[in-house]
Amino acid sequence: MTDNIQEKAWAKLNLSLDVLGRLPGGYHEMKMVMQSASLCDEVFLERNGTGSITLRSSFVYLPADGRNLAYRAAEEFFKAAGFKNPGLSIRLKKRIPVGAGLGGGSTDAAAVLRGLNRMYGFPFGRVELEHLGEALGSDVPFCVAGGTRLAGGRGEIMEELPPLPDCGIVICKPPFPIRTPELFARIDGRRTRTHPDTAGLAAALEAGSLEDVARRMYNVFEEVLPAGCGEIGVIRQRLLDAGALGVVMSGTGSAVLGLFPGAAEAGAARQALAERYRECFSAVPVGMLGIPTA
Repeated sequence: MTDNIQEKAWAKLNLSLDVLGRLPGGYHEMKMVMQSASLCDEVFLERNGTGSITLRSSFVYLPADGRNLAYRAAEEFFKAAGFKNPGLSIRLKKRIPVGAGLGGGSTDAAAVLRGLNRMYGFPFGRVELEHLGEALGSDVPFCVAGGTRLAGGRGEIMEELPPLPDCGIVICKPPFPIRTPELFARIDGRRTRTHPDTAGLAAALEAGSLEDVARRMYNVFEEVLPAGCGEIGVIRQRLLDAGALGVVMSGTGSAVLGLFPGAAEAGAARQALAERYRECFSAVPVGMLGIPTA
């Protein structure tokens, strides 16, 4: 057992996203191909003997109490483990933009679950940690181990896919977020829409074809963007002009990602877009974390 733990919280990308309908309780049934990327936050955990949880973040405007998923993840872990909180300090070094569709809050929560599990000698296996994550948010179960996976249900039903081939990724966020409830309301009010070729994307991953993966990336939310989101289309075109093999909005946005043949091409594209967009990053795919299953 150790008193200090550091975990990287990898960004979550959607290579494809489909909304199949509504589920009981107001949730939506999703079908998504999800991918971890090397853009990450860093999460620092320290036992402090106070009997309470404290949280601070480099994004000072983020809540530091139970409104923060990382804080709630610690509460959930101690409750599930069946012992009293001995006192925990959580520090978040943020890099993942907020309101971007990149799972920043979810991946921080998942990192807290992983870190506490390591701190206390692995009382939970990977599947149990993912189950704990379900109570925190739809993206948290994926973010526990990440990699390349097909997610269904609310996001908690997962199937491992072959890894995304080696490539470079550029992630660019315009200077505004998008309200997730508004996008779901717009999807619910739409009678017909195009669906991503999820099976074709999975087959492209199986074949190891980056070009075929890139061609099949699609997000149904891009069909229902509200007024004032035109910059998303501008970013899409700039990424394509810079040599992206394919481009898609991640999650409910507003960040857009492009796949490039390699890290050098992605770095050059990021540099060009960064002249206009402050939150612009280059990254590479990250594989599934090796957490024991039981």
